[in-house]
Amino acid sequence: MTRLRQIKVRAISLCDTTTRPMSGSLNSYSNLKGQSRCPLQEQLLQRKNSKENMDRFIPNRSAMDFDYAHYMLTDGRKIKENQTVCSPAREAYRKQLAETLNMNRTRILAFKNKPPAPVELFPSEHSTASAHPTKSSKPRRHIPQSSERTLDAPDLVDDFYLNLLDWGSSNVLAIALGNTVYLWDASDSSTSELVTVDDENGPVTSVSWAPDGRHIAIGLNNSEVQLWDSASNRQLRTLRGCHRSRVGSMAWNNHILTTGGMDGQIVNNDVRIRSHIVETYRGHQQEVCGLKWSASGQQLASGGNDNVVHIWDRSMASSNSPTQWLHRLEEHTSAVKALAWCPFQSNLLATGGGGGDRTIKFWNTHTGACLNSVDTGSQVCSLLWSKNERELLSSHGFTQNQLTLWKYPSMVKMAELTGHTSRVLYMAQSPDGCTVASAAGDETLRFWNVFGVPEVAKTAPKVNSEPFSHLNRIR
Repeated sequence: MTRLRQIKVRAISLCDTTTRPMSGSLNSYSNLKGQSRCPLQEQLLQRKNSKENMDRFIPNRSAMDFDYAHYMLTDGRKIKENQTVCSPAREAYRKQLAETLNMNRTRILAFKNKPPAPVELFPSEHSTASAHPTKSSKPRRHIPQSSERTLDAPDLVDDFYLNLLDWGSSNVLAIALGNTVYLWDASDSSTSELVTVDDENGPVTSVSWAPDGRHIAIGLNNSEVQLWDSASNRQLRTLRGCHRSRVGSMAWNNHILTTGGMDGQIVNNDVRIRSHIVETYRGHQQEVCGLKWSASGQQLASGGNDNVVHIWDRSMASSNSPTQWLHRLEEHTSAVKALAWCPFQSNLLATGGGGGDRTIKFWNTHTGACLNSVDTGSQVCSLLWSKNERELLSSHGFTQNQLTLWKYPSMVKMAELTGHTSRVLYMAQSPDGCTVASAAGDETLRFWNVFGVPEVAKTAPKVNSEPFSHLNRIR
């Protein structure tokens, strides 16, 4: 590896710089100056000895009934002291009442979690549920509060306006660290270096996988875009003349690579032909920091440092003159980088504003109407929709640097995931939609099982065909 950074870690051996991919040794994450750290190596946190404090019995507050404990320590004791002889019927009634109200417990403190509810293996045929069937409520999904894995990401550029992380359809994650692009294969956790650009061209300012999961576009600080074949580690071509300054955002639409630059321009590049510039979108006055094509490939959303979101329609594109936007959305009061098209409603777009705005807004892209606005309380750096549920994940900056999972459309917080110590600038979703990778200014890359495992696909119901649809004609 050509770029190893000096950071504060406990004494570790230097990585082998002559082989590719990198060795699988794991680095510990401590803070002593003067040691080196290998990119994309897993961090091991020091754990306390499991045998420590075995002589202490600490009650589990979550498993305790405080109302009952208070009753037993006050009124319950008085009743037992003042209890007199009563009739058998009254005693039977008292026992039945205590049984019904679960007042026969003797323990006040709880040292274990509550046992799970019993499962009825043989449901009663005469139950009211069978007589009046209702839609069963979906069990609440467990959302892990800590990251599944943490990798080192030295030299990760802490810049809100860049896009340095992407997860391809071949289950390979690409991340730009300084002048170098690394590939992390999620299937076997192997890491390799794709390319290191020269200092006069770097650093890398954006990465974006093509839909095939094999080819990747790399935007540079010198306004150029390189296309690489990740399977053969070979550069295919360089796109020049698109922009006058760095390329901080990119998005693919089949063979069209859309690039956004600091010059405010958006360019559609047909990577199959020599004269690759086929359309130009002009509307932003400052840097374009967010680009996302809709699933249909018909509409493009762009966000800029001018606090504006544009919706562009492909049918209005022209190769002869700059294309006019379909909608210009100016409700945000800070830079808009976070953009996410809804997977279950094609005309629904979510956008997130920077530190001066802190809101997530939802738009009908057919009409341009703002459907809802939610104040998150902190800078919105990135947005991702769940592919399996009606949920939205947002990443944030100061003060908590957290990931927040929202239920749509109620926008009720389902979970807040913490662990990063600096703003969470970049997020990428695995191809199966279950895992999210986040990269932050603290130079760590974390993986979260936030969206859960998708349910087994249900068998599609048989569609009743039209009468005589199997016949070409009726005689």
